Amino acid sequence: MTDKHWDLQTRAIRAGRDHSGTALAPALWATSTFHAESVEEAGAMASDLTNPRFYGRHSNPTVSDFESAIADLEGAEAARAFASGMGAVSAVVLGLCSSGDHIVVQKQMYSHTLLLFQAACPRFGIDVTFVDGTTPGAFAEAVQPGRTTLVFAETPANPKLALVDLEEIGAIKGPMTVVDSTFATPFGQRPFDHGVDLVVHSATKAIAGHNDAIIGVVAGSEELLAWIRGFAVLQGAVASPFDALNALRGLRTLPIRFRQQSDTALAVATTLEQHRGVERVFYPGLASHPQHQLAERQMDAFGGVLAFDLAGGLAAGQQLVERLELVQLASSLGGPESIITHPASTTHVGLLPEELEAAGIGPGTVRLSCGLEGPDDVIADLTDALDSLD
Repeated sequence: MTDKHWDLQTRAIRAGRDHSGTALAPALWATSTFHAESVEEAGAMASDLTNPRFYGRHSNPTVSDFESAIADLEGAEAARAFASGMGAVSAVVLGLCSSGDHIVVQKQMYSHTLLLFQAACPRFGIDVTFVDGTTPGAFAEAVQPGRTTLVFAETPANPKLALVDLEEIGAIKGPMTVVDSTFATPFGQRPFDHGVDLVVHSATKAIAGHNDAIIGVVAGSEELLAWIRGFAVLQGAVASPFDALNALRGLRTLPIRFRQQSDTALAVATTLEQHRGVERVFYPGLASHPQHQLAERQMDAFGGVLAFDLAGGLAAGQQLVERLELVQLASSLGGPESIITHPASTTHVGLLPEELEAAGIGPGTVRLSCGLEGPDDVIADLTDALDSLD
């Protein structure tokens, strides 16, 4: 347990060490199960879903340390790790909602989360209302008192960095409120400070930060996490201790990485705004972002991800991502390498044209995740590729 009076950056170094003994590096517990000395002890272990030394589907010491580190940094009572970000999202939705329940969710979000609400929820008899998350009061107005179980927001939203007002989400009474804070990390924003009930991360991204782990996590109160843990044991989408170890390692440098990536993203976004081949840049740190004032109010840093629309549309988007030399074409974000993707052709390819339009994704939309390279090198690579477009 870290000292709550320490700076958040200090706590990132020291959090999650309960099962590491005197080792300075987090310890890897590469085991799926533990033996018991008696039937009585085995029964007690099996009954405690937080016991990290019973069976890997319940918990694991390395995974438990990652969970406690996330809870510490987010300011939550507890956390539960999963095999992926979508494992965490689906556990929240299906672990807390039942047939006949109602969910309010925004239109602008990661494509697979959107598909979960569009396709899976109706199959289980869960009704979903989609709102424009950028419209003030839209979430609260869609809540059906006595029936709405969950309000789910993603901010900044994938891929065009639309924001949701955290104060508005936290002020909603009745349903449980959830924020996917993947793009922001605990160093960009802290939704619990605004009254939100649960925070979800695809820790695969900036938290682990090295493109070598697939892991998700949800943090919140002990009461809500008890429900989610119970479903998680049945669901079975448990985090690997190997991935948890890599994610713990990533947390130690996250504050510095996130700060540099935010600085690079702002420099890149500012340059792209001046290029004739770019119609519009979307980055919360820009004064031109339609929600820049909201970003300044609720975010401590704006992150390393930005998006932009190309004047040449579909052809320009596809050509750009293929002509870059330093920046690589890949479908993730938050790692040390700068990577780029054309959402309409890759990450959001499963959405219908009208769904892409609702999410604000055009044929020339490109998403860029800034890495740890020299900012001037990233800018030069992008400028050269843009200048070469037909």
